[in-house]
Amino acid sequence: MKKEYLQIQKIEGPLIVLNGIEDASYGETVKIKINDNELRTGKIIKIEDDKVIAQVFEGTGGISTDNSSVKFMGEPLSIPLSKEMLGRTFNGAGEPIDNAYQVLSTVKQNINGRPINPVARRYPKNFIQTGISSIDALMTLIRGQKLPIFSGSGMYHNELAVQIVKQAKIKGASKDNFAVVFGAMGVRHDDADYFRKSFESAGVSDHVVMYINTADEPIIERISTPRCVLTAAEFLAFNNNMHVLVILTDMTSYAEALREISSAKEEVPSRKGYPGYLYSDLSTIYERAGMLKSCEGSITLIPILTMPNDDITHPIPDLTGFITEGQIVLNRELNQKGIYPPIDILPSLSRLMKDGIGSDYTREDHADLQSQIYASYSKVQDIRSLSQIIGEDDLGEVDKLYLQYGRELESKFIAQESNENRSISETLDIGWNILSILPESELDRVKPEMIKKYYVHSRER
Repeated sequence: MKKEYLQIQKIEGPLIVLNGIEDASYGETVKIKINDNELRTGKIIKIEDDKVIAQVFEGTGGISTDNSSVKFMGEPLSIPLSKEMLGRTFNGAGEPIDNAYQVLSTVKQNINGRPINPVARRYPKNFIQTGISSIDALMTLIRGQKLPIFSGSGMYHNELAVQIVKQAKIKGASKDNFAVVFGAMGVRHDDADYFRKSFESAGVSDHVVMYINTADEPIIERISTPRCVLTAAEFLAFNNNMHVLVILTDMTSYAEALREISSAKEEVPSRKGYPGYLYSDLSTIYERAGMLKSCEGSITLIPILTMPNDDITHPIPDLTGFITEGQIVLNRELNQKGIYPPIDILPSLSRLMKDGIGSDYTREDHADLQSQIYASYSKVQDIRSLSQIIGEDDLGEVDKLYLQYGRELESKFIAQESNENRSISETLDIGWNILSILPESELDRVKPEMIKKYYVHSRER
């Protein structure tokens, strides 16, 4: 039942506090009327006896304790859902910002959806081709997987996200049953424009749904953005049997908004000031991705986060790594060398790739090649450290070949153009060509029959 209260007890930042409230529910939507003409929306985030704290989406500027009334709507924040969302742009609260009408639909869904029940999950297997060699060959993305990108401030994670959206290809998916839902939180206006223009120029915007919250917009909207994104993705995947790729950037902005709200609620802080429930809050977002046994559709999630001070042990990447199924780590040293994408392959991994590669999905040599590239590149790091002490001229012949292998792996395999879309066969062939710098005796992770079939004996130096 809708009830209206004529006085606000207190205003703290983006929060309003009301006393003497009966029958309110956590997550319930409220409407705040200011001076009998302006209307704003809020959401209940805390209830203590008859005291209620609500976040205001549009901010509390202009609201005072005696010029406003608050109506409790009796329902949570919901957004209308339809396939008409494709090609549209919305803000973090699900309102259109592309100068067009709100989506017209009889289907309205609570954005606070539940994580997928593990019993109802279907195990992810199919390979998703991104056209990016280091990802496709070494940390393969699988349909229905949660694979985050750990980046740092100023690195090329936005460009990488755009390239994945433009090039992602799922076996068995066509333009009619493939969609991308893109969520941006706390981004600058020029970044938001970059995403829009990139998708339009690539001709993919007609199957992309965008939810954008810029840095100057209310932080409460930032909290709702990933939930709107995943609610839209669930509708497309599980109601319309579409294969949906979800990209969320930047989860660090989301976590910092959560910390700010937690501080305003006077909650006891945990590590680095973040709330103690950061892990469970992130899991309510990440665990909504996957595949259901009862549906053909799927949700594949790539959250992007910038690690403060490039610290992978920071609470945000640390907890994200616990929940998700691997990570793609960007390296500042490679970034400074001008290598794009600057993916650091050694700390990067995909925990589900073993079930989505091989002769049924990619090629028979994929697993062996991936293992050998990792092992050989790891040895390159040891030899580079040794060469800094004794000098490269005093290294053995095989060690010099390892250094050449490392340079070519970075410049020809990891590095590629931002519009270069390599097939998986092309990627694996490039990998073998570079691996053939090393003598066959050094390839101890590859089956002899694979060496016989793919090793390049007449490699052009």
